[in-house]
Amino acid sequence: MIELNGKVVIITGAAMGMGASTAELMAKAGGKIVVADFNEKAGLEQTQKILKSGGTASFVKVDVSKGPEVEAMVKFAVDTYGRLDGAINNAARTPDDKPLADMDETEFDALIAVDLKGVALCLKYEIRQMLKQGTGGSIVNTSSVSGIRPQPGTPVYVAAKHGVIGLTKQAAMDYSPQGIRINSVAPGAIDTPMLRGALKQFGFDPEAYAKQLSMLGRFASANEVAEVNLWLISDLSSYVTGAVYSVDGGYTAM
Repeated sequence: MIELNGKVVIITGAAMGMGASTAELMAKAGGKIVVADFNEKAGLEQTQKILKSGGTASFVKVDVSKGPEVEAMVKFAVDTYGRLDGAINNAARTPDDKPLADMDETEFDALIAVDLKGVALCLKYEIRQMLKQGTGGSIVNTSSVSGIRPQPGTPVYVAAKHGVIGLTKQAAMDYSPQGIRINSVAPGAIDTPMLRGALKQFGFDPEAYAKQLSMLGRFASANEVAEVNLWLISDLSSYVTGAVYSVDGGYTAM
């Protein structure tokens, strides 16, 4: 079992899916977790679940597309637990479903605001706090296999997730010398409500589609991504920065 030994970790989009699994696993590993999500009801329920299992967690409502709210989220973490050691910038919207010629400008703005600008804002305020502390830290940005190779009919999501990888590498270059490690995880077909919703939206059969999206012929569980997140936040990954980890059952190698 990887131990976090009391590290304080913010996880955005932690109310469900990969974020929720990551929050549970990190709390079990001894982390002090800030469950951050726009969905207050689900976020509070997830926090209570962690507390009932013996973990340490607090909830903060946040819209990651708004700078003042992200700044307040980081302040909440520091006010609650005294410091910030790590962050999983995971909040995201469901992918778009129109090719560029049919792109909806309102949808473009909304998706970019959360999936790309939101990551940038989280990095901004998390890095500021870690620099203030002067003891380094570890940040993981959730990209996607769509950040590595394009997918049919999802240009905005593909652009946003490519941008997350670019932000990750740039931030790692700028702040690794100060001891702040910044990496990205690129999940593939992970069995989450978001994926199931997207498959329904596109009219795809989940079982048949799983075999097209993985050399292993199945969807991953959210916990399989959480395990990678945990390792990257922990001290076991102390020489890893500026990296992108594909958790995709070999999809991007196919």
